[in-house]
Amino acid sequence: MWRKAVKMAAAVYRTTDKFPASERYVLTPQIRKAAVSVSANIAEGWGRGSTKEYIQFLLVARGSLMELLSHFAVAHELEYVEEADCKGIETEIEVVGKMLNGLMGSLRAKRSTPNPSPRTPSPRSLAPSP
Repeated sequence: MWRKAVKMAAAVYRTTDKFPASERYVLTPQIRKAAVSVSANIAEGWGRGSTKEYIQFLLVARGSLMELLSHFAVAHELEYVEEADCKGIETEIEVVGKMLNGLMGSLRAKRSTPNPSPRTPSPRSLAPSP
C-alpha cells in the first residue's frame, strides 16, 4: 500500500508539472503536499510501534487522500488537468483509499479481538522432562 501511495504521488507530480505557472505557488504545492502526505503518514504510522498510533496515522493519510481528491476537483474545474489525467488520479486515489480502509478495518478487528485465555498448566506439563 505504501508503494502504491508513492507511485500515486509521483503521478501527481507529473500531472501538476503541466499546471500554469500562475499556480506554482498556490494550488500546485498544496496538491503535491497532500499527495506526499499519504505515503509519509503510512510510513510514520508503521514506525510508531503501536496499533493505535498506526491507525491514527492511517486516518491522517486518508484525510490527505480526500484533500488530494478535492484539490484535483478544483484543478479540473479550472481546466488545469485533462479529463484522462484526472480520471487516472481519481482511480489511484480510490485504490489507495480502499487499501487504507481495508488495513484499518483489519487492524481494528485485531485490536478488538480478546486474547484467548491462557491455558492452565496441567501437572504433567510442569513435570521435568526425562
